[in-house]
Amino acid sequence: MQIGIVGLPFSGKTTLFQTITKTHLDPSALAKMETHQAVVRVPDPRLDKLTEIFKPKREINATIEFVDVVGLQKGETGSAQFTSNFLSKVKTNDALVQVVRLFENELVPHPSGSIDMLRDIYIFETEFIISDMSIVENRIDRIKKQILKTSDDNLKRELPILEKCYEILQNEKPLREADLTLDEQKILRTYQFLTLKPMLIALNLDENQGKEVDNYFNQLVKTKIGRNTQAIAFFGQIEIELSELSDEDAKAFMEGYGIKESALSKLINEAYKILGVQSFFTVGEEECHAWTLKKGSNVHEAAGEIHSDFFDKFIRAEVVHYNDFIQYGSFAKAKEHGAWRLEGKEYIVKDGDIITIRHG
Repeated sequence: MQIGIVGLPFSGKTTLFQTITKTHLDPSALAKMETHQAVVRVPDPRLDKLTEIFKPKREINATIEFVDVVGLQKGETGSAQFTSNFLSKVKTNDALVQVVRLFENELVPHPSGSIDMLRDIYIFETEFIISDMSIVENRIDRIKKQILKTSDDNLKRELPILEKCYEILQNEKPLREADLTLDEQKILRTYQFLTLKPMLIALNLDENQGKEVDNYFNQLVKTKIGRNTQAIAFFGQIEIELSELSDEDAKAFMEGYGIKESALSKLINEAYKILGVQSFFTVGEEECHAWTLKKGSNVHEAAGEIHSDFFDKFIRAEVVHYNDFIQYGSFAKAKEHGAWRLEGKEYIVKDGDIITIRHG
C-alpha cells in the first residue's frame, strides 16, 4: 500500500511525513522539492504477543509506504499552483492524506493569508475534480468515435459508466462518494482518478488548540466526512519532538500533554478503514508475520498473499482467531473448544485470524 501525503505550502505535510516515518530530512533536500518515500512498520500489539509466545527467529510487521508528494508550488498571487507533475505523482498513490493547517504562525504566514479549514480542503477537491473531468471528457469523446467504427461491446459497457462519472463531477462531487458497483470500480481503476482515491484529512494544530478539535470535527461531519473520507487531528510540533524520543519517553511525554494516540497510530488505523483492509497472521518457529488483506477476501486469496505456490496448490486452511487462541492458550486447546477449524477456499478471512495453509 502506498499513501501520498499532500497539502498546501506551509501546511505541515513534510512535518507529518518526518514524524510518522521517523526520518529527519536535510533542509537542502526540502529546498530542492524532492519526493520523499519511506516504508513504515504497522504497529500491532497482537503480533507482539504472538512473537512473545512463539519466540520465532524474526517478527515481520505489515508495512505501509508513505510518500511526501512534492510539486505543489506557490503562485505569484500566493495561491497554490497544481502542476501536471504534482498531479501525476498523486495518481500513483492508493490513498491520500491531505494535511490542513489550523495553527497560526506569523513567521510563516498561510499562503492564502488566513486560516480556513474548509477553503483549503475544497482547493484540493476542486483541482482534483477538474483533472478527473478532463480525463473523462476526453475518454468519452474517444469512445464515441470508436463506437462509430466498431461494435466493441467493452466500449459500449464503459461509455455509460464514464457518463455517470461525468455527471457526478459536474455536480462538484468526488467520485469516492458515488454509489459504484464492483464492476464499475474495476473499469474505473485503470484511470487512477484522483477523486476516487480514499481521502484522510489530517488537521494540523498547535498544542493550545486541543479543546477546539471536537468543533473542527463537527464541521467536517456536516460537510466532508462521508464514504471513503475520514479525518484525524495531530499536533505537528509536539509530534516532531515525540519522534526523537525513545518509546518509553514518548509515552510519558504524551501523557503529559494528554495525547492518547500518536499521529502514526491514528493515521494507520484510519488508513486501514478507508482502504478497506485488515490483518491476518501466520506463526511458527521461523517467523510471526502480519499480512494485509482486503476485507471480504477469502482464505484462498490470503494464501496467495503469502506465496503464489500456496494459492496454486491450496488444499485447506487451518484457522483460529487471535482472541480465541489467547483465551485458550494453544492450538490444541482451541481445537478442543471448537475454535480451531479447517476451512475451504471460500472461507472469508476475519481481522485477527491466525492461518496455516495446507498445500500440495
